[in-house]
Amino acid sequence: MTDLSIAEYRALAEFRYQIRRFLQFSAEAARAHGLEPQQHQLLLAIKGLPESARPTIGELAERLQIQHHSAVELVNRLAGHGAIRREQAGADHREVLIRLTRGGEALLRRLSLAHHDELETSGPLLAKALTAAIRRGRRAA
Repeated sequence: MTDLSIAEYRALAEFRYQIRRFLQFSAEAARAHGLEPQQHQLLLAIKGLPESARPTIGELAERLQIQHHSAVELVNRLAGHGAIRREQAGADHREVLIRLTRGGEALLRRLSLAHHDELETSGPLLAKALTAAIRRGRRAA
C-alpha cells in the first residue's frame, strides 16, 4: 500500500476545511431562520428529490443518511411548525408522502437563495480544493 504525499494530505485537509466552512454557514443560516440544520436539509431533500423518487420517510431517511426513526422525528417537528404535511398516497393509504406547505416552500426559498449567494463566494474555493484533492485519483487512473 502506498502512502500519500504531504501535498496530498494538505489537499484533503483543505477540501475538508472548505466543506466544513460551507456547512457551518449552512447551519448558521438555518438557525437564523428558526430551523435546526437537519430540518433545513429535510426541506431541501423533499424539494430536490429526483423525479423518479417519492418523498416517503424511507427515501428521505436515505437522502439524509439517517435512521428511519430519526426521519420520523424530523418530519414530526417540521409538521408541527407547519412547514410540511403528510399526504396519503394510493387507494389503500399505506404509503405516506411528505409535502412542503406554502410556508415551508417560502422558508426553503429564502434559505436556498442565501446558500446560492454563499456558493457564489465560496464555491470557487471549494471547487479548487476538490480538484486538488482528486488529482491523485487521476494520476493513478
